[in-house]
Amino acid sequence: MADKPVRADKATAVAELTEHFRKAGATVLTEYRGLTVAQLTQLRRTLGRDTTYEVAKNTLAKRAATDAGIAGLDELFTGPTALTFVSGDVVEAAKGLREFAKANPKLVVKGGVFEGRAITAEEVNKLADLESREVLLAKLAGAMKGNLSKAAALFQAPLAQTARLAAALQEKREKEGQAA
Repeated sequence: MADKPVRADKATAVAELTEHFRKAGATVLTEYRGLTVAQLTQLRRTLGRDTTYEVAKNTLAKRAATDAGIAGLDELFTGPTALTFVSGDVVEAAKGLREFAKANPKLVVKGGVFEGRAITAEEVNKLADLESREVLLAKLAGAMKGNLSKAAALFQAPLAQTARLAAALQEKREKEGQAA
């Protein structure tokens, strides 16, 4: 099917989808059967500015994925398919999709692409279980600060021991001087 020539009017659509596949950090495929236009608009708002949610014909999306060098998605292009192109935080987009699917069970996550490899719906849910980038960076910074504090205390310990030793020797000399 991907070997057939594409009509000129559809070539533009395939080129746009191919560009989206190439630029996106991740792409999630969903089935939207039964959702209203208002619900899809709400989903687009929920996902934010860094995420594009597009409904596309399966044949055009499949060709675009192939043109972008992405394999392993052919079995996901069945039924009505919408593509979520994520150029921002993948975890936040996955969380947004999961939360919307909880409120609207007609939205079904089929799978997707992350870092150039096909992923299953379960793996998309695992991404949604991760903490946000900001939280992970804050935890990393806290761990690094703790390690730096430990290192500073470790480097300071020999100096403190030397100072205590000098003070003890001075006291001992004073006592010896008074005793003589």
